[in-house]
Amino acid sequence: MKPILILQHLSADGPGYFGHWLREQAVPFEVCNTQAGPDFPPALDTFSALAVLGGEMSANDPLPSLRQAEALILQAVNADKPVIGHCLGGQLMARALGGRVMDSPAPEIGWQRIDMLPGAQPQSWFGQRTQATVFQWHFEAFELPPGATALARSPVCTNQAFALGPHLGMQFHVEVDVDKVTRWSHDKGERWRAAQQQYPATVQGPEALRAGLQSHLPAQQGLARQLYGRWLQAVSRR
Repeated sequence: MKPILILQHLSADGPGYFGHWLREQAVPFEVCNTQAGPDFPPALDTFSALAVLGGEMSANDPLPSLRQAEALILQAVNADKPVIGHCLGGQLMARALGGRVMDSPAPEIGWQRIDMLPGAQPQSWFGQRTQATVFQWHFEAFELPPGATALARSPVCTNQAFALGPHLGMQFHVEVDVDKVTRWSHDKGERWRAAQQQYPATVQGPEALRAGLQSHLPAQQGLARQLYGRWLQAVSRR
């Protein structure tokens, strides 16, 4: 099996649990971190699938690496190579496939509830779950690209996940692990502090982020295994 290519935008936003899970499945993968220096590869010929991680930048920022990521997403979709996107990665998928990314009605930071959409056949992705608590960190949100199926929403953000054939875009960070959440919880950014004051219902503080590692992370990793396993079914045939 050819390796999966993982696009990493920031050194502090690595594969986390996704990389751990791939190693457990003995699935080869390569991580390309553009903040560390190298550009993303120009083509996917030597890869079986594409995964796109998150980042603190806007998907609309005029950064060459973001446009390179979108070009690779289109390459993958046109070659029928499965794509999975986490947060910014899901937003870049939506943009590349014809959707827009804009300000979220409210930012979401921390452990937030999402609801699976009845009638959208999310069962193949989410199993029998009708709700889940997932880790969020976003100020923007995507609209559905043409032809995509909405799979989940939250009380303040209409689009939390979409599928387009074997491709899955997510607004939330199902890949976080203990290390990633712990590091992020020590972020001192002014934007986060301001959002806590303006949106107390959807923006949690550092203590709540860390507390959720015990109360919510085990269930989220169970959801991650479900999502990743469903996605890998398409990858494994290539």
